[in-house]
Amino acid sequence: MKPVRLLVPNVPSGATDTTARLLQIRLNDLWGQPVIVDNRPGASGGIAFSLAAKAPADGYTLLVSSVSITIVETTLAKTLGATPSRELTGIGCVMQVPHVFVVNPSVPATTVRGMVDQIKKTGARWNFATAAIGTYTQLDAIRFVRAAGIDMTIVPYKGGAGQFLAALLGNEAQAAMVNLASSISHVRAGRLKVLATTWPARRPELPDVPTMAESGFPGIGTNSWNGVFAPVGIPKALRDRIHADIVKVMDTPATREQLAKQMIAVVLSKSPDDFNAQLAEERKQWRQVVAENNIAIQ
Repeated sequence: MKPVRLLVPNVPSGATDTTARLLQIRLNDLWGQPVIVDNRPGASGGIAFSLAAKAPADGYTLLVSSVSITIVETTLAKTLGATPSRELTGIGCVMQVPHVFVVNPSVPATTVRGMVDQIKKTGARWNFATAAIGTYTQLDAIRFVRAAGIDMTIVPYKGGAGQFLAALLGNEAQAAMVNLASSISHVRAGRLKVLATTWPARRPELPDVPTMAESGFPGIGTNSWNGVFAPVGIPKALRDRIHADIVKVMDTPATREQLAKQMIAVVLSKSPDDFNAQLAEERKQWRQVVAENNIAIQ
């Protein structure tokens, strides 16, 4: 029996790989046939994207990828080796990872607005840590600094969240937007101070922490999502069936509870068309951010 391959543009571990392996187990049981996870990191996702784009559009090769798929096309189009919007079609969003705005405890402010006011008043020269150039964390930092009207040095770390979180803990950087799962233990231990969440509503883990919208910065901050994609040309009936089956295996109390323990929320698209509309809107927004800020990616 031919297996279904779930391509993942990341190394094992992390939210995208976690999503793929959960789908692997659930879909294997539902479909009664082998489902395998194939990790293909490299080239900012380009290796996995290209493999998925070149695969037969028969449902046996799917891609599990994150919000980065809409960003890398915008910022790394010349080196990507594939154009996701032309070669891949969205099946559906599966989950989202809440993010928070955190600062080093040395920052005296207890709110985002308070931090902004302090920088304006004192002229403090603080660093805003992000993942590599062209990632959503870097673009969000640029958007925040611009919206706040402040002068902060945005420092991209090629090593990603692990590296920039270490910089934040060591006070090499003073602020960052990072996923809740990576930061919650440091927040609870007092090693980091959380000023806001980028989630649409307050998080149950941090009920006293306001949202970015409540803090005066609506629309600033990205909650990373993971979704499933197929090669363009997949028959609509098959695309819709895969979407329905993904909803069936993910929309259960057991699955929601399992992911909630890892600070991951099940968030499902109503349909493939809704998901593709979301992707188109995100690409438009990211292109605007890149153009307005003259961001050049090598």
